Amino acid sequence: MNSIRNAKVLSFSTVRQHLRLMSQLGDLGSGAGKGGGGGGSIREAGGAFGKVEAAREEEYFYKKQKEQISQLKEHLHDEIAFHEEQIKRHQEAIARHKAGVQKLEK
Repeated sequence: MNSIRNAKVLSFSTVRQHLRLMSQLGDLGSGAGKGGGGGGSIREAGGAFGKVEAAREEEYFYKKQKEQISQLKEHLHDEIAFHEEQIKRHQEAIARHKAGVQKLEK
C-alpha cells in the first residue's frame, strides 16, 4: 500500500492550465504565429496538412488527458481502500484497549 501513497497524481490545476492555454490558441493549423510559435514546418505552412496535424495533436492530448483522469480515479479508489483498511485497524485497536481497561476495572 505504500506504493499507492507515493504515486504521482495529476492535479486539477495542471489540467485547468492546459485547457486555458488551448482556449487562447487561434485557428489551429492555419499557419505560423498562432498561439506563440510555429510548431513545425507542416503547421507553419498552414492549409490542409497543418489542420490535419493540429487535429492529430489535439487527439493525442485528448487521449492523454483521458488516461490521466483514469489514473487519477484509480489512485483515489486505492487511497479510499487504504484509508478504510486503516480505519478498520484503528477500530480493532480501540476495541482491544477498551477490553483492557474493562479488565483493569474489575
